[in-house]
Amino acid sequence: MSNFEFREPASGVVQVAKEAEASSQGSSEGGVTTVRARPRSMAHVVGNAPALIDLYEMVDRVAATTCPVLITGESGTGKEFVARAVHGTSPRRDRPFVAVKCGAIPEALLESELFGHVRGAIGGACATKIGRIAAAQGGTLFFDDVGELPPSLQVKVLRVLQSHEYSPVGETRTTKADVRIVAATNVDLEQAVQKGTFREDLFYRLGVIHGHVPALNERQADIGELVDHFVEQTCKKLGREKMQISPAASQLLATYGWPGNVRELENSIERAVLLCPTSTIEPRDLPARICGVGGERQRGRELPIAGLDLRAAVEAFENDLIRQALVRTGWNKNQAAQLLGLNRTTLVEMLKRKRLGGRAA
Repeated sequence: MSNFEFREPASGVVQVAKEAEASSQGSSEGGVTTVRARPRSMAHVVGNAPALIDLYEMVDRVAATTCPVLITGESGTGKEFVARAVHGTSPRRDRPFVAVKCGAIPEALLESELFGHVRGAIGGACATKIGRIAAAQGGTLFFDDVGELPPSLQVKVLRVLQSHEYSPVGETRTTKADVRIVAATNVDLEQAVQKGTFREDLFYRLGVIHGHVPALNERQADIGELVDHFVEQTCKKLGREKMQISPAASQLLATYGWPGNVRELENSIERAVLLCPTSTIEPRDLPARICGVGGERQRGRELPIAGLDLRAAVEAFENDLIRQALVRTGWNKNQAAQLLGLNRTTLVEMLKRKRLGGRAA
């Protein structure tokens, strides 16, 4: 799983891995610093960004109701985890949480998946089948990528929201739907309404409560804690001993733009833990785009809010370019020195000083 970092032990039961801790986001008045309390629904979430706390405060306020919730945000930010927090904090927490990925199911099958069908209603239907709505009865139904919902089904979902009833495919009688609907999207639904690809009435009905998940580059102060969490989690999953991140690698992770958000960070850390030959993750263990190789490090030049160690960042960048040159030339120091515009003796001295080992050449 990725994104809003629910912490799961080996047993699969979600647990709180860290207590809420004092953060610099509290207010200071008359010399006394007050720490902003973490919402109850945020118990299993890593990070203390103000925008994140705002979001989960909203979750706390609406969890006990049955009103629909619309969650927006970029891909990879953790919209489903927010939906699960809405469910997990609500009176429906002991009932099913059923997710429907609207963009992943072919349109011809989506109606049957949602509403179910009776025997013979569609080709190959040898038996009656319940749909996702029936499976979520008493619980929460989560529409992921709701913007991908075909127009032909939007009116039927609207009916569920308004009258709390539906009809399985091939059935004339209606069935009551006792579900709380939460939807998520990474597209601008208002724009989709203007284009005529999304129903205006469904948009307003879904968006009774709207929460926006901040992108990772909007919560840079959380990156260090997220990195530590993912390293620990991946080491446990892979059976590796405890690992750490070098200062140079930490600087690269802190200054990268993370267009893929928390999902990209988690995947990058998993890759680093898999490939790292020692107990310390270095820049060489990170994907090339994070190190700025090949012009891929777009959006990654911003100065972090908390600042950085410029010497460490420059050192990491220099070390990675040297390794790239050596790998490209098969560790031939003469050729690598030429690629880097250096004398061979200068490169050899740099390798010794930096303790960058490799094959002799």
